[in-house]
Amino acid sequence: MSDATFGFAVVGLGMGQTHCKDINDARGARLVAVCDLVPERVQRMVDRYGCRGTAEFAEILASPDIDVVSIATPSGVHSDMTVAALRAGKHVLCEKPPDVSVAKVDAMIAAQRETGKKLEIVFQSRFEPFYRRVRQTIADGRLGKLIGAHASVHWYRTQEYFASPGMWKGTWALDGGGSLSNQGIHTVDLLQWMLGPVVEVYGKFGVYAHDIESEDKTAAVLAFANGAIGTLTTTTGAYPGSDNHQFIHGEKGTIEYQGGLKVWRIRADSREAEAEEERQMLALYGPKEKRDVTISSDPFAMSSRGHMAQVEDLVRAIREDGEPTVTAEGTRHTVEIMNAIYESGRTGKPVRLGG
Repeated sequence: MSDATFGFAVVGLGMGQTHCKDINDARGARLVAVCDLVPERVQRMVDRYGCRGTAEFAEILASPDIDVVSIATPSGVHSDMTVAALRAGKHVLCEKPPDVSVAKVDAMIAAQRETGKKLEIVFQSRFEPFYRRVRQTIADGRLGKLIGAHASVHWYRTQEYFASPGMWKGTWALDGGGSLSNQGIHTVDLLQWMLGPVVEVYGKFGVYAHDIESEDKTAAVLAFANGAIGTLTTTTGAYPGSDNHQFIHGEKGTIEYQGGLKVWRIRADSREAEAEEERQMLALYGPKEKRDVTISSDPFAMSSRGHMAQVEDLVRAIREDGEPTVTAEGTRHTVEIMNAIYESGRTGKPVRLGG
């Protein structure tokens, strides 16, 4: 089994196009088929990768040469399609968020346990070396008692992004919201993954810069179980868009990141030792070369290599009969936080989490 190569199918060829590329390049994976309701999208991937194409999800589920189904369809159907694939005997790689409600995520978890198949959720930021180092630094207690975690996702999307035929983004049923559920969900996941669970949220949201059903601006206060207070703001109405920003501080230090590491200052025996550690961290994670177009303004201006790491991680889990790195159970709380922020925004009251 250690040398086995697994056949993948990609369902949904919007952002799923990046899945095709990464599956094609990943070790232990081969792209067997693609599925989408738009024939032009299917043909483009068939021509590019030499796989077969279909508009029928049932055909994907019935194909014996497909071991893994990569689901990149609208968020509000992730759970239904994941459950169907698991029960058809397939392993699943599912795009973020796992779905738009906790109940839907619970259905995915139940089906995974029932079938014993592997299920990995795409939150590729967890594979980035910088965020892994921050998480370990916090776990090691180097920041001391955590005080605050503050993050912003200030991106820009045109009205045309939401208005194209068949577009599901910016809807409650299929996107689960807007700037928070789609663009900001990676940051929600990182905050709970790095700092631990959130026990209370207070949120506000509204539509300001677009004609959409859900929201394009959200602001929230987060109370963490460890006592830290956090803030989170998301928008798709900040022309021309800026890099994500995170500021985490504790009694012994501060870490700040925006388009690259800005501050890494942790108490040491001397100021010189502190400065030397910061110098080393800046050399590893400092600002990247500036580009004219980034994901903050263009949803397809992204590196897809994080997806490739997740494809290879799922291959590892299948070969070893082990756990994927990013499980549905491990991302359930991310959806819980998102739902609570929206609930608070509707009721005007804080929302408690965790039962």
